[in-house]
Amino acid sequence: MSETPVAEMSFEEAMRELEGVVGQLERGDVALDASIKLYERGAELKARCEAKLKEAEEKVAAITLSADGVPAGLTPVEGA
Repeated sequence: MSETPVAEMSFEEAMRELEGVVGQLERGDVALDASIKLYERGAELKARCEAKLKEAEEKVAAITLSADGVPAGLTPVEGA
């Protein structure tokens, strides 16, 4: 497990670590206490990945197109 706080991770960093956590848990060779910590870290990483994906989706959805399909600007994202 990385020592980097989850809130500071990029999507790619969080996803890479989440894949490692899942792999360790799937192997089943981790002690119970360590498994609990891994599961908690995995839940944080999953939430971070979901938040970063939502941010990206909102940015992409906010791009407006002109009548000929060319990106023409950005519109404010609802709730942002």
